[in-house]
Amino acid sequence: MSKRSRFVLILAVLVVCFLFLWPSISWYALTPKEDQALALSSLEKIKDYSNQMAAENVAALKSAMKANPSAEIDAEYSYLVKEAKKNYKALGKDVPSPMTVRDVLVSFSTEADLVATIESHYRDDILNAKDKYTNSVKLGLDLSGGMSVIVKADLDAVVAAQGDAVEDELALRETAMAQAIETLTSRIDKFGLSEPVIRQQGDDRIYIELPGAADSSRINSIIMGKGILNIRLVDSDATNAFQDYYSANPGKTFASNGELLNPDVIPADTEVLGYYTKDDYGLDEFVRYMVVKKDVVLDGKYIKSATVASDNITGKPEVHLTLDSEGAEIFGDFTTSHVGESLAIVSDDKIKSYASIREPIPGGNVSISGFDLEEAQNLQKVLQTAWLSVPLTVESQQVVGASLGEKAINEGVKALLIGLLAVMVFMLLYYKGAGFNAIVAQVLNLYIMFSILSAFNLTITLPSIAGMILTIGMAVDANVIIFERIKEELRSGKSRAAAITAGFGHAFWAIMDSNITTFIAAIFLSQLGTGSIQGFAVSLAIGVVSSVFTALVVSRLMFDFNTDVIKRQKVSISWRIK
Repeated sequence: MSKRSRFVLILAVLVVCFLFLWPSISWYALTPKEDQALALSSLEKIKDYSNQMAAENVAALKSAMKANPSAEIDAEYSYLVKEAKKNYKALGKDVPSPMTVRDVLVSFSTEADLVATIESHYRDDILNAKDKYTNSVKLGLDLSGGMSVIVKADLDAVVAAQGDAVEDELALRETAMAQAIETLTSRIDKFGLSEPVIRQQGDDRIYIELPGAADSSRINSIIMGKGILNIRLVDSDATNAFQDYYSANPGKTFASNGELLNPDVIPADTEVLGYYTKDDYGLDEFVRYMVVKKDVVLDGKYIKSATVASDNITGKPEVHLTLDSEGAEIFGDFTTSHVGESLAIVSDDKIKSYASIREPIPGGNVSISGFDLEEAQNLQKVLQTAWLSVPLTVESQQVVGASLGEKAINEGVKALLIGLLAVMVFMLLYYKGAGFNAIVAQVLNLYIMFSILSAFNLTITLPSIAGMILTIGMAVDANVIIFERIKEELRSGKSRAAAITAGFGHAFWAIMDSNITTFIAAIFLSQLGTGSIQGFAVSLAIGVVSSVFTALVVSRLMFDFNTDVIKRQKVSISWRIK
């Protein structure tokens, strides 16, 4: 490879790595702590915060206009100035310059429009910060805290379901637990949750460890699987009667626990559920109450496959379900006998959509709507998982605090820096000027490692940091081999350029052999190991690749630069070689 090719390659790698690393830099270094806390909070809290800030800003602007209508608007409201200019242009009016507080306020036709614009500004800022976190390197449970969940598998129900067909009850229980763990692992992996730990605990319990900010309701929906979705029949007459009753008795209809104070207002075989749509935050927004039959027409166990598509007219996401033969027959018979009535799609005890049955629906193909894209994709992933015949219940959930996280991070970073500095000092003292090349290679090695971790949204744990520290010690080996071969060539009387070329050439296969074997071991550990072992192996594998690149490409370019550009005749590589 020519010197120009090496330079272009290194430059390209540095640029690509910076792009990979930018989301992590934006999140950890450029996002204020208070914004991080908001971004990691629930969407409900983000909505409340945005509403509160919008109300405060509107009050402040009104107060400022009352005090001095001709005063220029503060720089913090620059986004309002841009929106005001658009409003003036839309109305065909001249845009005032400079823009005063009064000019901004009168550009909005109603106060509601002003509030919506300010709320949108705060909402977008926080959601952008949330996206940065999503695309950045995550910290593991031992560094950032997270959630641990214990799930109980009802093995007795599995045995009872088999009846007299059970020949070996112990083997059946072991098989059922293995199936439950495999299914949960598949579901959690499909949801992209970072480096989960899933293992059996005792005879009938499964321990799940989820680092980072975990939404308990989302975890429950993953664990419960297809039980989150069912289809019910809407009782239209009861719904209309209940709406009239609720309008007349808004504060006397429900108890504090959500149950009806007077159950007789609806038929005994029905229940009241809320119908929800999505708001600008992606949250469920209540629309109205509907009365549906308690009997489930169809639930998840009849679903064979699920895909996400878009409605041809509205463009909104839909989930297309394919039912098995039994489910297709049940659904076909039901829709045939209830033409003209309505079906409700119920998820987590909320009606997400409903539609009229205009004609029988045979064949087992069903399309449901009422979900945003992410929710539809999540629903698809759960429904695609094989039906879990082992009943599961969440026995306990515990949020693990990060009280030791900061201390662990500081100690890990301190160990990393001490190891790096120790290697740097040794290389400078023992190899003189050539040691500086090794130092630059080591710094770039860490830079590339963090970039790759960020690119794949991998999780950093204490074992991962241990893998990085080990990589620092191993990475310098390649430089040591190269430097020693260069010293041998210099002792034989070769010139600087010849010694460097021969040194790198002779050291190449020795470096490749040692690092390939280490890489193979790391790959096997990452595939066969779990939890902390896997985190260690992944960081080690990344470090092996990046250290080979920096030693053979970056260090070689620096030697060639000193030879061809600075025109040095001697190699500063040993106290005994002049």
